[in-house]
Amino acid sequence: MKRFALIGFPNTGKSTLFNRLTGLSQRVGNWPGLTVELARARVLLGGSMVELVDLPGVNDLTGYSDDEAVVRDVLAGTGFDGLVLVLNVCQLDRQLPLAVQVIASGVPCLVVLNMADEARGMAVDLDLPALAGRLGVPVRLVSARRMTGWEGMMQALGALASRPEPAVRADLSALPAHDAAIGRAKAMLAGVWSVPPVLPPRVTEKVDRWLMHPWLGVPLFFLIMALVFNATYSIGKPLQDLVAGALDVVKDGALVPATAALPPIVASLLLDGVWQGVSTVLTFAPIIFVFFVLMALVEDSGYLARAAYLTDALMARLGLDGRGFVMQLMGFGCNVPAILGTRVMRDRGQRLLSMLIIPLSLCSARLQVVVFFASTLFSASVAPWVLTGMYVLSLLVAIFTAWVFRRRFAGRELFLLEVPPYRLPGARHLFVRAVGEVRAFLELASTFILVGVVMVWLLTHIPAGANRTLADALGDVFAPVLDPIGIRHELAVALLFGFVAKEILLGSMAVIYGVPEAGLGGALIQHLDWMSAMSFLLFTLIYVPCVSTISAIHRESRSVAFTSLNVGWSLLLAWVVSFVFYQTATHFFA
Repeated sequence: MKRFALIGFPNTGKSTLFNRLTGLSQRVGNWPGLTVELARARVLLGGSMVELVDLPGVNDLTGYSDDEAVVRDVLAGTGFDGLVLVLNVCQLDRQLPLAVQVIASGVPCLVVLNMADEARGMAVDLDLPALAGRLGVPVRLVSARRMTGWEGMMQALGALASRPEPAVRADLSALPAHDAAIGRAKAMLAGVWSVPPVLPPRVTEKVDRWLMHPWLGVPLFFLIMALVFNATYSIGKPLQDLVAGALDVVKDGALVPATAALPPIVASLLLDGVWQGVSTVLTFAPIIFVFFVLMALVEDSGYLARAAYLTDALMARLGLDGRGFVMQLMGFGCNVPAILGTRVMRDRGQRLLSMLIIPLSLCSARLQVVVFFASTLFSASVAPWVLTGMYVLSLLVAIFTAWVFRRRFAGRELFLLEVPPYRLPGARHLFVRAVGEVRAFLELASTFILVGVVMVWLLTHIPAGANRTLADALGDVFAPVLDPIGIRHELAVALLFGFVAKEILLGSMAVIYGVPEAGLGGALIQHLDWMSAMSFLLFTLIYVPCVSTISAIHRESRSVAFTSLNVGWSLLLAWVVSFVFYQTATHFFA
């Protein structure tokens, strides 16, 4: 099978092109010989099945960032039948030097000039045949977002796939230095590409007068994010209730009669263990879908780059820059890709400090717990603001952590940020991305979560003498730590399994209290007062990230000591915050 690599600058629409070509078939896994995860997918091109590999975004193949080193190692260590280079047609003066380097590597290449729709709006003048002639490789002009120019690009990809020559490894010794590549690119662009000196008026500048205002920009950002969180709850909660009702119908109408003839202990395992745990988790799929649709809209519109610009001055005082804030926001979806995204930082100190604060983000797995507790303890009008407050708290905890460790992991890398024009993501793109996140969540539900809730059921049903279970015994062991923060002993089991995956927490609680999803709120109110419940929520928000995140931190930092610091600090911080809250609340309200 042939193999193509997708290369390009960051923020050129490379991922959009990859998703358009592959649909939902992409998979992520470690690249052979390297401890790095790359997205890969098989796609039919010109009658040939081709594996398309999405490489990290790079600016220069001779640069020194981790991402640039990864791309060089992959190209030099693996034979490729073709390279697909994605460039922004509106920024060829900056990006064409990368094409000069890629072509010089000796691997057959197709140059895809993306953002054709924006080029028309900016009145960019381009002689495509002349540029292709000077580069000596096929060049196609497309808009991956609107899929214009798609047929011509697919024909060029098919022609590249039909080449009979064997795969080629890149010749890194032939790469021109960045300054030399700039000179060659400048000569190639002379007379074939130009941007008007006075750009036509665009909506971007008008919107940015408000959203990037030196005083109004940050408050507007938090207002926009608050609206996102409120919409997540307002739209997702009714859908969650519908799913919960449907699952209850399935249980009462099919599962209960089907297990009636089984031994009571087996029926309890299946209904009170497996079904209650997994069904409780599955009810959160609609909320996750809504959240990622809205976050994809914010992220892909170009607004997150502006958020990085607005917060750069604050982050600089914490030893970071605006990229650290963007990674923190990425962590709201999942901590793992945000940890991997720190590769864009060349300074190791900044990378480590970013990896220290990212796990404090309220990720989608913790989101389930927050939404459940908020809807259980507060009214429908107050719950969305509790959700917003938890996001703000996660940011404040991250800021405090960065301030504490800013001298230990000081960085001195200069931060250059390109602010892209606003783009309206297509509905299909938003749907595909949200479906992909929900699918990943459901895949996790069929592995970690299933095993976790069964283990919790076993711990809560295996006797340990004198009307006690193993869960009771385990709770007694952790009592000296849990009592001062008001967390009931039986919830120690849920917290332990939450270390594997936070998605297990609610399923574990349903199993512990022996209730279905619809009754978990009532069980929570019956067994916990609001102060204990909020203390548990605060601890869950901050304490140890999941196993996958810890693994990513260890892989990216290459340090057991730093990984241990990350875990230990989050545990200490979670305990202190919960302790202060619980002791203060019991003093004034008990």
